[in-house]
Amino acid sequence: MPRTKLIAANWKMYKNPHQTRDFFREFLPLIAGHTRDEIVICPPYIDLSAAVRAAKGSNIGVGAQNIYWKEEGAFTGEISPSMLLAVACTHVIIGHSERRQYFYETDDTVNLKLKAALEAGLTPIVCIGEVLEEREAGLTEDVLRRQCLRAFHAISGKKAAKLVIAYEPVWAIGTGKTATPQMASEAHEMIRAEAAKAFGEEFATQMRILYGGSVKPENAKALMREQEIDGALVGGASLDAKSLAAVVKY
Repeated sequence: MPRTKLIAANWKMYKNPHQTRDFFREFLPLIAGHTRDEIVICPPYIDLSAAVRAAKGSNIGVGAQNIYWKEEGAFTGEISPSMLLAVACTHVIIGHSERRQYFYETDDTVNLKLKAALEAGLTPIVCIGEVLEEREAGLTEDVLRRQCLRAFHAISGKKAAKLVIAYEPVWAIGTGKTATPQMASEAHEMIRAEAAKAFGEEFATQMRILYGGSVKPENAKALMREQEIDGALVGGASLDAKSLAAVVKY
């Protein structure tokens, strides 16, 4: 069966609840009746409730940008899986390159967060990808293999059923540079091969792999045309309702 594409918007540290409501007020009419793709908006934590209320009655899911692997405790500033479920979140981004770069997340903490998200029934969008120096040194395959191996550690195929991967070439995030559709497709093939080793061929065939890295209306169609690309993790272009709608309608 063909894989349903997923367009996920990562708002990063932008918008307050009022701006969130304004966004949905403009965005929903623009994509009314669009059922070809799954659409998920991932705003900051303080906007989650506003986003869920604004999306009610539509086919849009709401996700968080991060998660902690403990259910509760003395972990100041962290949010647990059950807290996300309590505000009707359905998805969560894990291991975004900015979390790795600025907040020192590792492949091992990504694994812990992935296990917690899957256990809670959330759909995790796990981000992996190489930095410019690694690509120029010909290490892309090694980096993707390592990140997959560590992320997938001690997770069964049955538990991983909702797993989504987002390939983000770090050198393309927020830079205006984009991997060519062929470069992205080749990376996705590598990732799918690693998923097959971890969970089996059947699972890997159905697993969705998104592309993230300066996705915008101008390049969305060319990227989505690639058979290996199952959607997009959209950053800056997702902050504007018209821009995100144009990506969705690629």
